[in-house]
Amino acid sequence: MLKMFIEWYKKRFSDPHVVSLMAVIIGLFIIIYFFNKILLPVFIAIVLSYLLDSPVNFLHKKNIPRTLSVVIVLLLFIMVVLVGFMILLPLIWQQSISLITNIPNMLNFANNFLTTLPEHYPELIDVGLFDSVLQGITEKVVQTGNSLLQFSIVSLLGLVSVAINAVLIPIMMFFLLKDKAKIWGYCSKILPKNRTILNKVAIEMDMQISNYIVGNVLHIIILTICVYIPFWYFGLDYGLLLAVIVGLSVLVPYVGIIISSIPVVLIALFQWGFTAQFGYLLFFYILIQALDGNLLVPCLFSEKLNLHPLVIILAVIVFGGLWGFWGIFFAIPLATLVKAIINAWPKQDELNNANGELKAD
Repeated sequence: MLKMFIEWYKKRFSDPHVVSLMAVIIGLFIIIYFFNKILLPVFIAIVLSYLLDSPVNFLHKKNIPRTLSVVIVLLLFIMVVLVGFMILLPLIWQQSISLITNIPNMLNFANNFLTTLPEHYPELIDVGLFDSVLQGITEKVVQTGNSLLQFSIVSLLGLVSVAINAVLIPIMMFFLLKDKAKIWGYCSKILPKNRTILNKVAIEMDMQISNYIVGNVLHIIILTICVYIPFWYFGLDYGLLLAVIVGLSVLVPYVGIIISSIPVVLIALFQWGFTAQFGYLLFFYILIQALDGNLLVPCLFSEKLNLHPLVIILAVIVFGGLWGFWGIFFAIPLATLVKAIINAWPKQDELNNANGELKAD
């Protein structure tokens, strides 16, 4: 058994370029896995730098010095973020607190509606079992609402850390955008010399991550606005909060849209019941989701990932379990990374040729 493993290892890992690739991947995995909380501001700065890299390059091509281009784009970005936070954050916070405090009323409505079901369908529903299940759900929802409220209060204590990161992240973004070429050059010096495969994978992933981040941010903004329009027109309660939840749901492929649709339907049902207004809202909501999946997503993500939906869901589960939010956010690029490594991995003939060259030397 050991002999078979040694022979397999020699066949697959005899190429020094392959060894370099695996050493870098394992090193990055260990650093991210054990230091992800400490490096969180760095990850945020890198993601935002990818987002702003395109406008910086656009200004730089217009004969504007790169440093000045970075300053202009960064200042505009900070202004947009501050204005957005000043306008949207208080409204979202107010609607969140209002929704949490209104949960008991919604539960009473659901209780009154559901308790009539055993009366109309006694042969299908066991009254005792139905009451115990309903009571358990009610207690669970109330506990969740209380924990969310406590979390919102405790999170206020972390304002000092947020303020520090709010200063550090733009500074890191400035240097990442300004000295991008120098940083790549410095990284190339500390990487192994035999890195042909590593360079090939890195170039492909740099393009994929950039497209993915820009596309995801645009996707969230466009979907949030499109969904909020019918919510606002029909006067749906907590419309802005629900629109933001639906927009952010794109971060979790396939599953996110199902989970985010549940509160939309329940709140609309609680507000209007089975009325025409509920039907109209549901129609426009389903129409927007259909256009999003068949028109918006193909336009934003023009680069074909060629990943099976099951692979994407497994990537969300695995990488989300390893790295939490960032694992979910980068699930698709990480799955693409695995695919890129498999595609770049030398064929058996290439490994045999490489072994022959090493023996000849």
